[in-house]
Amino acid sequence: MKLITNARQLMLIWLAWAVLISAFQFWSSQRVKLTLPDNVLRWTASESNPGVLFNKRYLNDPFLNEHVAWDSEYYLSIAMEGYDDPEIRGIPFTGDKGYYAGFCIVGESSRCISLSHGFFPLYPLLMRALAAVLAFLPISAIARFTLAGVLVSLLGTLAAMFALRQLMDETTEETDRLRAVFYLLVFPGAIFLAQVYSEGLFLGLSFSALACLRLRKWLPTAILAALAFWVRPGGALLIVPLVTVWWLDRSWRKGPQTALLTGLAALTPLFSYLVFSITDLAKNFRVFEVRFFGSGRTDVPCATQVASLGLPHEHFWMYDLPGSISGWVSALQPLTMLVPQRVFYYGIEIAAVLLALVACLILLKKQPEIALYGLALIIASLLSGSPQSMLRYMAAVPAVYLVLAKWGRHPVFDRIWTLLSCLLLGLLALLFSANYWIG
Repeated sequence: MKLITNARQLMLIWLAWAVLISAFQFWSSQRVKLTLPDNVLRWTASESNPGVLFNKRYLNDPFLNEHVAWDSEYYLSIAMEGYDDPEIRGIPFTGDKGYYAGFCIVGESSRCISLSHGFFPLYPLLMRALAAVLAFLPISAIARFTLAGVLVSLLGTLAAMFALRQLMDETTEETDRLRAVFYLLVFPGAIFLAQVYSEGLFLGLSFSALACLRLRKWLPTAILAALAFWVRPGGALLIVPLVTVWWLDRSWRKGPQTALLTGLAALTPLFSYLVFSITDLAKNFRVFEVRFFGSGRTDVPCATQVASLGLPHEHFWMYDLPGSISGWVSALQPLTMLVPQRVFYYGIEIAAVLLALVACLILLKKQPEIALYGLALIIASLLSGSPQSMLRYMAAVPAVYLVLAKWGRHPVFDRIWTLLSCLLLGLLALLFSANYWIG
C-alpha cells in the first residue's frame, strides 16, 4: 500500500511539473517577445537570426513551438525523413581533417554529410513509433512528431524519477527520496527534459540502469545500459559503474558461470559501442565531429601521444584534450572583458560542473559506482572539445540530486536552493521558448 502511495505521489508531481512547464513556456512566450538574434556566444547570432529560422521548416510549426529549438530540428528530421533529409544542412566530406569551409545540400553530392549524423537514433525512432500511434490526431505531421518527441522526453523523465528514488541508500527516509526527485525536476538543466531533446530519454534509461544495478538485476541493467548508448554517446560511460560493481562484488568468487555472465553484462556498453563503430552512422558521426566541431583533429599535439599508444586516433572521438583546453581558454576570455550575457552563461556552466564534481567526490566512498559514473560524465563533457552545454550534461549526473537531497534536510538550504533553481529554470524556459541559446 505504501509503495502504491509513493508511486502515486511521484506521478502526480511529474504530471503537475509537465503541465506547469508547458503552460509557463506558452504563456511567457505570449507575454514577452525577445528580440533575435541571440548574441550570447560568438556563433549564436548567425544561427538565431530571423532569416535563418524562417528557413528551418521543423522549427516553424505553431503547435508546441515553444518546445522546439536548436537540436530539436535534427531529431524531428531524423524521425520524419531519416538521416539524409535535404532540408537539413550538410557539410562536405573532403577527406581532410580541418573544419568545413561551408555547407552543402544532402543528396546533390555523395560527399555531403548531413548534420543529422551528429545525433543518435533511438530517440527519433521512438518519436516515429509514437507519432504513428498519434496518427488519428487532426494536426500536421510536424506537430504530431513534435508532440511525440515531447511525450517521449516526459515519459523518460518519469522513469528517471522512479529510478532516482531507488538510488538513495537504504537508510534514507522517504522525505529525502521525494526531495531528490523534486530537485531533479527543478534543476535548471531540467528544462531540456520537457523539450524535443534526448535528455529525458537518456536520464530515464541511464538512471534506470543504475537502479537495476543497485539491485544486482544484471539482465535489465545490461539491456538498459545498451539502449542508453543509442540515445547519447555518453551512455558508453555506463561501463564504469557496471565494471565497478562487478569488481567490488568479487564476482569471480561466485563461480565461473556467474562471473562470466555478470562480466558480459558489465561490458554491454562496450559491445554497444563496438556494434555502432562498424556502422555507417559511426563513420558519418566521426566526420561530423571532426569537420563541424573540430573534435579530435589530427593536427593537434594529442594525436602524437595517442599514436604512440598504438591506437587509432579515431577511437578517442569523445575526447579532445588540446581542443578542449583551447576552447575553454577562448570561452573564458569574455569573462575578463565583462560581457554580461556571456558572464552569466559561462557562470552557470561552470557552477554546474563544480556542483557535479563536489557531489561525486562526496559520494565516492559510500556509492562509488554512482560517483565514478558521474566523474566519467564530467571528464567526458569537459574534454569534448566544445566548452558549452555543461548545464545540460551535468543534469545527467545522478550524484547531484542524491547529495542535494541530503543537504536539503536543512530547511534554510532547501528554501534557498528551491528558490534559486525555480528562478533559473523559469528564465531558461523563457529563453529556450524564444530560440535563445541556453546550452
